[in-house]
Parts: sequence; structure tokens; C-alpha cells
Amino acid sequence: MITSERPKNQKIEIDLRGPEGNAFALMAIANKIGRQLGLHPDERGAINAEMMSGDYDNLIKVMDRHFGEHVIMYK
Repeated sequence: MITSERPKNQKIEIDLRGPEGNAFALMAIANKIGRQLGLHPDERGAINAEMMSGDYDNLIKVMDRHFGEHVIMYK
């Protein structure tokens, strides 16, 4: 197929080594995605609590489990 535009990546790309890899930034991104997906505020709150229930590696695993089909995270 020949097109005049490059296809846009539908996933959000996050460089975990940069400022968007900060734990608070990741939780904000997760909340934003949750809102866009129409998750109830209680569901978003539960995901947020699960993200905060452990260390940084836990936060990343929870983010990937819940929103992995919407984001690409680079270490």
C-alpha cells in the first residue's frame, strides 16, 4: 500500500529512564488512560493503590498488566 503519511503508533511510548518514567508521572499516565477507557473512578483508584502497594518494579508490572496493550515502556 502506498500512502502519503506514516501510520501513527497507537501506543503511548514511555522512556522509563526519563522524566516520564517517574513513579508519579506513570500513575498520572495510568489514570489518564483509565479515564480514556471509561474505567470507573473506583477502578482507577484500585489500580492506583495497587501501583503504590510495592516498589518501583511493582508499579511497572501493574502498569503493564493493566495498560500494556496501550503503552510501550523502554528501560
